Amino acid sequence: MSWIGLAAVLVSIASLLPLGFIIWIAVQTGWATASVMIFRSYVGDLLVNTMLLVALTVPICIVLAVALAWLTERTDLPGARLWAGLAVAPLAVPAFVQSYAWISLLPGLHGLGAGVLISVLAYFPFLYLPVASALRRLDPGLEDAAASLGHAPWQVFRRVVLPQLRLAILGGALLVGLHLLAEYGLFVMIRFDTFTTAIVQQFQSTFNGPAANMLAGVLVACCLVLLMLEGGLRGRERYARVGSGAAVVPRPFRLGRATIPCLLLPLIIAILSLGVPFVTLTRWLVAGGADIWRFGQIGLALGQTLVLAIGGAAFATLLAIPMAWISIRRPGALQRLLEGCNYIVGSLPGVVVALALVTITVRVALPLYQTLFTILAAYALMFLPRALISLRASIAQAPVELEQAAGSLGRSPVRVLWSVTMRLAAPGAAASMALVSLGIFNELTATQMLAPNGTRTLAMAFWALSGEIDYAGAAPYAVIMVLFSLPLTWLLYVQSRRSAGR
Repeated sequence: MSWIGLAAVLVSIASLLPLGFIIWIAVQTGWATASVMIFRSYVGDLLVNTMLLVALTVPICIVLAVALAWLTERTDLPGARLWAGLAVAPLAVPAFVQSYAWISLLPGLHGLGAGVLISVLAYFPFLYLPVASALRRLDPGLEDAAASLGHAPWQVFRRVVLPQLRLAILGGALLVGLHLLAEYGLFVMIRFDTFTTAIVQQFQSTFNGPAANMLAGVLVACCLVLLMLEGGLRGRERYARVGSGAAVVPRPFRLGRATIPCLLLPLIIAILSLGVPFVTLTRWLVAGGADIWRFGQIGLALGQTLVLAIGGAAFATLLAIPMAWISIRRPGALQRLLEGCNYIVGSLPGVVVALALVTITVRVALPLYQTLFTILAAYALMFLPRALISLRASIAQAPVELEQAAGSLGRSPVRVLWSVTMRLAAPGAAASMALVSLGIFNELTATQMLAPNGTRTLAMAFWALSGEIDYAGAAPYAVIMVLFSLPLTWLLYVQSRRSAGR
């Protein structure tokens, strides 16, 4: 095995630490004690809350995302490109900022209904992006053939288009479901208990390791159930054509008299997902006046956030390089196993990763507790799958012949990877860092639990002030988070269009 392959194995083993830790704690606790902690009414209530949240939010997101994607990609909707951009823009607004905006506007908004509403507005773009991208790549000839057989437009959509969107819908739905399991700030603000809120509260109030870890074990089980459900529903159907065919631009469906009603859907969603945060933030900025702009504190929080975002993104991208390389250059059973380990652990909520690292550092490596290395390691574990996506695509576009030529000149595989492959894959590495930075910029739970003493990121400062009901003081931090997230969100949108050849 080459040094690159060995590095990929070591990274994959390290990524399994949080999952292995949860299993080890469960075994160490013993079945008698663990069963008492797990099979209690409180855990049952959390499980019911979680199941209802996922069962209601995910289908609504699917319907909304498919409708918006079809309108913006396959119809003559006026301003389709504008509405497409606005459908992706909510990704720049952290979920806890969405919750803050709605709570400060409607203080009585609490419970399951509030959770579903705000979750849909915060997370539907995760479904819109892959569905819209899949619609752009579909062969319109299949739809023309179905129409020529006498099928009505709605029958063509149901029998031809929807089946071809299956992978995109399932992938996006999985992403939304995992975000729902991991989210903390959104649900705390509306006083809706989930496993993540319970774990953080248990950790902050009593530092009760076994109780928090048992809840984390149930949460991990929920994540694995979602992963297996998505894998089972995906099936083994073929979605590609035989032969390259000819590129055909689909004829846009004419909405006719339905144009105005159809325009109402993206307009209402834009108002609810973007207009409400904009109005709320503007209102608090005006109410607070110049006094809330404490530039010294804001500058310090921004600087610390940028250091963590850039450092974590660079670390995650560096660790992803060996895995991305072997997934393209050395595909096989071992590669699939190693890559699967990274994706499974990457799907775990940040609170589980943080709880594992807290306990490991306290028990085994105390000098590493609440250090920069530990928080960067947590970011790398959490966001490694994001780094892999763009890197893998860029390495695939780098000619293997150039690597072979460099190797024939006596360069080692590591030098070839660094001096040849990574130079060609630099745009993909930059995109990977951007994706990871976007996640770190708005990350809250792991940063709260692992950051060194004195750390105060934008998210932490916003959370502390909003927790004190100082909504005006929290507004500048929310605005800065949104402004810095917008370019990264735009990059993600542009990449999705390029991948579909648009």
